[in-house]
Amino acid sequence: MARKSSRGRQKIEMTRMSKESNLLVTFSKRRRSGLFKKASELCILCGAEIAIVVFSPGKKVFSFGHPNVESIVERYLAPSTLPAAAAPPATTTAVQLVEAHRSASVRELNVQLNDVVGLLEAERRRGVELSRFRKEGRSEGRWWEAPIKDLNMEELVQLKEAIEDLSKDVFQQTENLMIEEAAAGVQPYPFSPPPFLGVAPQDFGGGDGGSVVEEDEVPAAGLGQLSVTPQGFTLDFGRSFF
Repeated sequence: MARKSSRGRQKIEMTRMSKESNLLVTFSKRRRSGLFKKASELCILCGAEIAIVVFSPGKKVFSFGHPNVESIVERYLAPSTLPAAAAPPATTTAVQLVEAHRSASVRELNVQLNDVVGLLEAERRRGVELSRFRKEGRSEGRWWEAPIKDLNMEELVQLKEAIEDLSKDVFQQTENLMIEEAAAGVQPYPFSPPPFLGVAPQDFGGGDGGSVVEEDEVPAAGLGQLSVTPQGFTLDFGRSFF
């Protein structure tokens, strides 16, 4: 079977389009994604300063400039044979100062943006790692590392009792330290018990009529009626949980 012959790539003849609608569409595309885009890339890659002014077939004017059209046109129209010691016009100096300040602000904002993006990415990775650690701890039996909302009733009961034990230990240790400081003549540090202990500040020792509160007398306020550990179900980590 004979192969179909091909004319290959053909060079498009550059002539003015006869159809008005095609002419306007092509101008819009070439201006936006062609001429101005290439000029912008040249500015970014080479640090060039460019001014482009284009009049469309519909008699509309379009411009592109870096740092701006006005400063470039002003430099172009200024005399090119000024003495070496001659100072530039005041308007040109002002424009350059404004552009320098604007460029510095843009660079600073870019640096800040990069820093914020880096922090967000670091926090995202940290969140992924924490989620992975929680899942691994749950699968290995360390259920107390899971969020409260993921615990079942038995685990909540054990956690409640562990918190009660911790609150008693904290209460008793604080009371002992206050008694030792009072005996040594040291001014006791003002301390208010946390709300979950259910103890008034004046009853926390060191005040008038205050007394040491025994462990069994410390209430577990706000913990409801969950006070009975299920039969045969105990914490396997002891107080090292805290």
